[in-house]
Parts: sequence; structure tokens; C-alpha cells
Amino acid sequence: MSPTMTWLAALATLTLMAPAAASPVDELLDTYASQGAGPFSADTGASLWSARHGAEGRSCASCHGADLTRAGRHATTGKVIAPLAPSANPERLTDRRKTEKWLYRNCKWTLGRECSVQERGDLLSHIRSR
Repeated sequence: MSPTMTWLAALATLTLMAPAAASPVDELLDTYASQGAGPFSADTGASLWSARHGAEGRSCASCHGADLTRAGRHATTGKVIAPLAPSANPERLTDRRKTEKWLYRNCKWTLGRECSVQERGDLLSHIRSR
């Protein structure tokens, strides 16, 4: 085998053996689990997603819609919201800080409080499953 072929074979072996990098969602779920939450459920997240809260009867679906593969529209401003499902919008859930920021903001606006780590994990599991 030529030196180039040997080098390519070694590189291929190392590539196959290298652990895959954890996604930002996996990192967040691991963080939530280390805080005592879990196991996480996409079904529970789906129920939380559609549940109505507060005097206004807001839900996550009020703005993002029930079908996360389609664009939503902010209930107050009318601003179009790009699809939330990573299957329809690959840029979603790729930035840990941004994901945490929007979970914080949207839980406060929708539920009138921060989501618990369990609720955040269930919601992320639901969104990721779409």
C-alpha cells in the first residue's frame, strides 16, 4: 500500500472512531437532566405546546402554530415566524444560547413564568421530533 493510501486509510479509521459532537439540544437536555429533570417526553411537550394559559388563553401554538413545519405568525405583532421544526428549518435549535433565550422569553410571554427545566426538556423534545 502506498504511503498516501496508508494515510487515507488511517484518516478514515480515525474519522469513523471519532465521537459525534453533541447537538445543542442534547447538551441542553443533559444540562436539564443534571439539574434533576427527565426523562423527557415529546408527547408531554406536545401537550404543553397546545395548552392554553392565562387570561388571554395563549399557547405556544398561538404564534408558532400546531404544525411546526410551517411558518407561524406572532399573535400580537403579526410578524411571520419561520418554521420551528428542524426538519423544515435546519437552522433551528443549532445555537444553544439562542435556544435558551427564546425558551425563556416565550415561556414568560405564554405561561406568565419561566418554564421549569422539565418543561423546557419536554418542549425541546417535542420540537425536535417534528
